[in-house]
Amino acid sequence: MNSFQELIKRRRSTRKYTETPLTQDQVVDLLKAGLMAPTSKNTHSWQFIAVDDKEKIEQLSRCKPGGCGFMKDATLAIVVAGDPLVSDVWVEDASIAATFIQLQAEDLGLGSCWIQVRGRNADEYSSSDEYVHGVLNLPLPLQVLCIIAIGHKATEKPAIEEDSLLWEKVHINTYNNE
Repeated sequence: MNSFQELIKRRRSTRKYTETPLTQDQVVDLLKAGLMAPTSKNTHSWQFIAVDDKEKIEQLSRCKPGGCGFMKDATLAIVVAGDPLVSDVWVEDASIAATFIQLQAEDLGLGSCWIQVRGRNADEYSSSDEYVHGVLNLPLPLQVLCIIAIGHKATEKPAIEEDSLLWEKVHINTYNNE
């Protein structure tokens, strides 16, 4: 990428991946990006669980009834969790880290997609968070925010066009609903 602005124009959610494996260097770069993300009061309340085992990725792809089945085709899934006992803003800290991971994926030419776990249900009896805890044997009090599915893009989406930006959502000095 030539610039950050170009990077954010190109980053789009990817739900179709090739079978090409990631290199160890790519995985390390993705995890470094998350580890470099800023946190409130430098608490580093997040934890990352990198999953490249296809069977476990397939299990994770069933963490909720809709919107994540495509994850089974990803080469890597990074579970982003936080510890509410370490920071009361673990959700925000983990969200920033997850975004850094996605931007790093795009910079490496990889596709990624955020799969929301926090606040979602696996079924009528358990939460998606509980489901992921069971698959990965996560300790309490960790809470799962999301899973980032990552792989080589099977399809390429066009960059975001600046003329499609919703400038009406921007307000200066006061809210204007006109």
